[in-house]
Amino acid sequence: MSQSVERALAVLPLLAKGAAGLGAVADELGVHKSTALRLLRTLDAHGFVYRQSDGRYRLGAQLFALAAEAIENLDVRQVAHPHLAELNAATGHTVHLALHQDDEVVYVDKVDSRYPVRMYSRIGRPVPLTVAAVAKLLLADLPDAERRALADRIEYPRYTARSTPDAAAFLRELDLVREQGWATDLGGHEEAINCLGAPVHGPDGRVVAALSVSAPGVVLSAEKLLALLPQVLRTADAISRDYSGRQDRT
Repeated sequence: MSQSVERALAVLPLLAKGAAGLGAVADELGVHKSTALRLLRTLDAHGFVYRQSDGRYRLGAQLFALAAEAIENLDVRQVAHPHLAELNAATGHTVHLALHQDDEVVYVDKVDSRYPVRMYSRIGRPVPLTVAAVAKLLLADLPDAERRALADRIEYPRYTARSTPDAAAFLRELDLVREQGWATDLGGHEEAINCLGAPVHGPDGRVVAALSVSAPGVVLSAEKLLALLPQVLRTADAISRDYSGRQDRT
């Protein structure tokens, strides 16, 4: 990487903390003020930084516009699908990806199990909010007030004896999911079906999607499904890295 590009990249995190003067930028870069000024003028000309009336520099509008456009055009389904397919190939079981839309959590992608006995599901179909692992993951990330308001207005169908009975129990479950970073549905919707899910995080750390592995108990016991947790979490983290453009550095 060229020295000029490295210096430009070093300026942006500094200005993200707030406006800074020429001297502070030069000190951060370890260069003479004249060198820092040339760099800042170039960035200013392209809209990446902005020179205020007091002479200090802050991040420019063009940088925010590019970031907003990139996020708007980023499709988590497209990013996630190869990882879902890889997880399906490794486990053999149905893998889903779900998003939160208004008061619904909807499957937006799936890779079917290779076993003849499998979970029935359909892309575009809402999942049961109070029991589905993917729903718990997405709703657990809501701000506290939104989470409580939603818990108070939704219904609590008793699909099975293991279904969540009421708002208080639901909020306790969401607190647990938020703390541990993964979720299950062990016969809460259908007695014979177990699901294990993990969250996909966006650039700001918020949960943008959730994935799950699902299997009938006759094919995979709950205990053996839970043994897949490290693999499920690794898959979710890999999707999060690709979606956020994050690189792990040693």
